[in-house]
Amino acid sequence: MGTPELISPRSPRVAAARRLARRHFRGKERRFIAEGPQAVREAVAHRAGGAPTLIELFATVEAAERHTEIVEAARAAGVPVHFADDKTVADVSQTVTPQGLVGVCRFLDSPFEEILAARPQLVAVLANVRDPGNAGTVLRCADAAGADAVVLTDASVDLYNPKSVRASVGSLFHLPVAVGVPVEKVVTGLQGVGVRILAADGAGDRDLDGELDAGAMGGPTAWVFGNEAWGLPEETRALADAVVRVPIHGRAESLNLATAAAVCLYASARAQRTTGGCRGTSPAGGA
Repeated sequence: MGTPELISPRSPRVAAARRLARRHFRGKERRFIAEGPQAVREAVAHRAGGAPTLIELFATVEAAERHTEIVEAARAAGVPVHFADDKTVADVSQTVTPQGLVGVCRFLDSPFEEILAARPQLVAVLANVRDPGNAGTVLRCADAAGADAVVLTDASVDLYNPKSVRASVGSLFHLPVAVGVPVEKVVTGLQGVGVRILAADGAGDRDLDGELDAGAMGGPTAWVFGNEAWGLPEETRALADAVVRVPIHGRAESLNLATAAAVCLYASARAQRTTGGCRGTSPAGGA
C-alpha cells in the first residue's frame, strides 16, 4: 500500500490547528482540539446540525494503522485526514506524549435555554472552577452518573481548554454543556423548571447521608460545585435550596473537587432511580 505522503509541518492547516492551543483563537474560530483515540472516536460520531463535529484529522501513520476504524469513519463522514510525523502531531496536540490522533472540532456547547427546555433531572454546575483538569473530570463523572447536562458559569475555566477536553475522555461529546452563564441565571432558571439546587460545601449544614436517609434526593437536582481553593462564596451558597457536605468518616482532611462531585452525582443518580424517584421505574408506571 505504501507510505502515505506526510503533511508539511509548515502547512497552513498545521499552523491553523496549532493556534487552537490559545483561547483567543479557539473563541475566534469556534474550534478546538480533541486528542487521542477515544476523544476522536466520539468526535467522529457526534453530529451538530447534521454535520460531523470533527472538521479534520491529523494522524501519524502508526496511529492510523492501529486505529483504522476511526480513520475510516472520519473519511466516510467526509472529514479530511492528514498524515503527519510524530513531531507535527505533538505540536498540534500540545502534549508531551501524544497518542497519534488529533482532531479539529467545531464548538458544541448548548444554549442554557435548551437545557432548561429539556426539563433536566440531574445537572452539574461548575461555579468558579478554574482548573481545566478538574472541569473535564467532573464532566466525565456527570456523564458516567447519567446526568442530563453540565453548566459552566461565566467565571469558570474554558470548556475547550485542551486539558479539559483530555480529562473528559470523550464525555464532552455525550451530554449538553452550557458555558458562560452567570450563576444567578443558572440557579433561577433551574429552579424555574422544578430543579432543586444543592450547593456542595464541606461546611454545609446538611449531611449527604442524612439527605439520602430522609428520602430528599429523589427529585430533579442540580449540584453546584465551587472553586478548588476557596469553595463557594456565601452569595452563591445563599442562592441554593440547601448546602450539603459529603461526610468524612475517616481521617482525611477533605475530598478534592472531582471526587466530591462523583460522590454527590452518584448519590443523586441512585436516589432518582429508586422507586418513587424522578427516574424511577416502578411497576405502576408513575408520573
